[in-house]
Amino acid sequence: MKFITVLGVLEALSTVSAVQVNPLPAPRNITWGSSGPIRVEELTLNHPSAIVNNAWLRAWESITDLEWVPAAIEAPISSYPAFPTPTPHAKRATASVHSVQVHVTDTKADLQHGVDESYTLEVSANAPSIRITSKTVWGALHAFTTLQQIIISDNNGGLIIEQPVKIQDAPLYPHRGIMIDTGRNFISVRKILEQIDGLALSKLNVLHWHLDDSQSWPMQMRSYPEMTKDAYSPREIYTENDMRRVISYARARGVRVIPEVDMPGHSASGWQQVDPEIVTCTNSWWSNDVWQYHTAVEPNPGQLDIIYNKTYEVVENVYRDLSRIFSDNVFHVGADELQAGCYNFSSHVMDWFAEDSSRTFNDLAQYWVDHAVPIFKSVKNRRLMMWEDIFLSTENAHNVPKDIIMQSWNNGLANIKKLTSAGYDVVVSSSDFLYLDCGHGGFVTNDPRYNEQSNPDGSVNFNYGGSGGSWCAPYKTWQRIYDYDFTTNLTASEAKHVIGAEAPLWSEQVDDINISNELWPRAAALGELVWSGNRDKNGHKRTNELTQRLLNFREYLVANGILANALVPKYCLKNPHACDLYQNQTAIS
Repeated sequence: MKFITVLGVLEALSTVSAVQVNPLPAPRNITWGSSGPIRVEELTLNHPSAIVNNAWLRAWESITDLEWVPAAIEAPISSYPAFPTPTPHAKRATASVHSVQVHVTDTKADLQHGVDESYTLEVSANAPSIRITSKTVWGALHAFTTLQQIIISDNNGGLIIEQPVKIQDAPLYPHRGIMIDTGRNFISVRKILEQIDGLALSKLNVLHWHLDDSQSWPMQMRSYPEMTKDAYSPREIYTENDMRRVISYARARGVRVIPEVDMPGHSASGWQQVDPEIVTCTNSWWSNDVWQYHTAVEPNPGQLDIIYNKTYEVVENVYRDLSRIFSDNVFHVGADELQAGCYNFSSHVMDWFAEDSSRTFNDLAQYWVDHAVPIFKSVKNRRLMMWEDIFLSTENAHNVPKDIIMQSWNNGLANIKKLTSAGYDVVVSSSDFLYLDCGHGGFVTNDPRYNEQSNPDGSVNFNYGGSGGSWCAPYKTWQRIYDYDFTTNLTASEAKHVIGAEAPLWSEQVDDINISNELWPRAAALGELVWSGNRDKNGHKRTNELTQRLLNFREYLVANGILANALVPKYCLKNPHACDLYQNQTAIS
């Protein structure tokens, strides 16, 4: 397949500023030469690592099948604004490369948190080979995805690299990812693999898989096969082979899969099939309109009974079943949005409170930590991840081990500060900046807040408390994501506790039809934010500089079969910076 560009004819460019494509995410250090384009012949690679060889075969197949041409030329800063950008003069390719040489220091380093992902890539004017060096195979894979973007078609049956180039590259953060939710709506394996392709091309390295939720249990369990009675249908189930296939596919592309089973909240489906007493408040009305009676933040209600002894037996068996499948050293065990009202329906909890009138829901949360965490830590070399609620919510536990990674989703910078100052490692997922499902309106029905004959006042009723709508509105644009400085106001020691960021996509209004649209290319803006940051070497925001690269990258994702959403009219793509709000290119500094 050839990808037809909006410009039609590619011209090989002779100046550094006129290079048509700089890769996304931006490398930490990239230096283009000016001696002219280099012809790319059939590139061969023979490496002792099967992971490296297979990754190169995929990369080369993509390069030759797509015959990629950048969608628009980036204008030199001095020419802003340019409507349209003038096309520089062409220069014939005089040199050529015939092979890829890859040197990996440690071919056995496992794909786990903190593995070295750095690489260097050099294409010299007269060298016969592209040279790549990396500490691990995972760095070499990132080099290949960079190379995929900078080898482009000459639109005459050949391939070129526009100029000699040298890249020295490494990520700012070890944890860079997205979260998908397959509990609210089922996402097919085929579509999950598509998201992994997007992750790899964007140099994001974590797929956080929120496997289940109160609404459905789609995973087959060896210990309790009856749990999938709460899948949406027999066709909406992940077999053990399905889960292993996702993990294997991701690993081959340098992407870790971190599973999540949300506990003890968001826990009705599946668990109730083993023993109805494990779960409390399942038959209650969720009553979010009458707060003092509510049992869940959304339908359907259900939480694990923290006091019932059998709960921990079943939790342990489910956890061990999944631990045999998922190989990552990090396992997410939920712990968000514990609803105190749900436990009014548990005789075990009510009796426990009656035994000692001084007990509180904080003590109940601590009971969960004291009894569940030892089960989770029984797996060797396992590190746990939890939502921040277990430490920061009203119903928080008194003592949560400091080696648990906290995923921060609420109150932005304030909660990141609280967690890091307390000594926790943090993955940033602030809903005000990184929740990709926000802004589409509420999903609950029979909602009288929509029965209003004028548009709600945005300043007052913008979020959930107004006349209907998403609690975390507005929609998070790529600029909102990219401009997030999530270490603001942290001390140096606190900032070291930020190990990365994730963009969650909750699936109440997402399934196979729109998952790729919702994730891409916005997640690619996060990819650059956590790979090389949002500022140039002088400390200035480079949001506007990213614009044309991101618009181009969206076209590239689509060309690779990832159904990324359109961000602008094509006019903006063809005419760089013609759609900027400010003519002043330093407006975002």
